[in-house]
Amino acid sequence: MDASIRNRFQEAWSEYFPGADLPIAFYYTDHEDGVPLAPASSGWRCMLADLSKVAKGDSIRFDVDHLGCEGAKRYLGFRHELRPNFEFFLSCGIPGEMEGERYKKSPDLVRELLKQQTPYEAPCKYIVFKRWDSLEEADQPMAVIFFAQPDVLSGLFTLANFGSADLHEVITPFASGCGSIVYFPCHEAASAHPRAILGMFDVSARPFVPATVLTFTVPWAKFVEMVDNVDESFLITRSWGNVRKRLMKESPPPQ
Repeated sequence: MDASIRNRFQEAWSEYFPGADLPIAFYYTDHEDGVPLAPASSGWRCMLADLSKVAKGDSIRFDVDHLGCEGAKRYLGFRHELRPNFEFFLSCGIPGEMEGERYKKSPDLVRELLKQQTPYEAPCKYIVFKRWDSLEEADQPMAVIFFAQPDVLSGLFTLANFGSADLHEVITPFASGCGSIVYFPCHEAASAHPRAILGMFDVSARPFVPATVLTFTVPWAKFVEMVDNVDESFLITRSWGNVRKRLMKESPPPQ
């Protein structure tokens, strides 16, 4: 990663989004790079629980054996298999055998949904998550994840749209929490016109993020474009200045 991009973004973030949390970036690698593996899990464990530590500055590395959720293994590209009767699990369940999540009205709708999901193949053994200020020049992020409140989301959304006439520069696909921050961004990263992903609407993942927070995940090429556009965008206007003042008021005091 070009260190100038890292530094330019961090300066702009401090200037225009005072007090907002730094984002997290992820990349795939076959090397351990001194990054600790996520704790092993003996049962179900949402990866979002571990990413809360990354937001505080602790980098983390996952492989297929250190993800405590079969869905995460699929959406991070390490396995393609679904749990048995997944179409019932996501919908109405099976009486006496399985409680359904009721995220879709019927098993048939789930089957139709799955037809639209192109499997993602992890390109390497590990996926690494680092907070922005922990990134090194050797790291090659695929996407950048913001855990953000509405005012910050407003700025990110508008900046993502600044350089395009497309009405859909930001998309909100139906997805699990990990699907919205890894699976869809990875597919977008491989496209000719990558779009940002607004996410974390997954009811099962919501307990692992603050109540007022959603995610905004930007494929790397789109992210670089946004950084390049900062200083000529609405962020320099009085309109954003009014929002910025509110961000400053809401910022926690220095420790």
